[in-house]
Amino acid sequence: LVGPRPERPHFVEQLAKEIPLYKRRLSVKPGITGWAQIKQGYDTSIDDVRSKVRYDLSYIENMSFRMDIKILLMTFYVMIAGKGN
Repeated sequence: LVGPRPERPHFVEQLAKEIPLYKRRLSVKPGITGWAQIKQGYDTSIDDVRSKVRYDLSYIENMSFRMDIKILLMTFYVMIAGKGN
């Protein structure tokens, strides 16, 4: 359930050329929610994608069962409270 959100292959190749370490996101299973989704809204620019990649890499470096539970609880809160973008 928790992990970097998957991206379409065309965009993976394109973004990997523009963002260093982008493909490192592929080293873990994707999820339907993640640290980047909790911390930042939808992408509207390449800078937004860069920011989300930083969150994804932070998640990968620090992932644990406890962090996954925290992300799931925060996701639930965002959905219930209507705070999502």
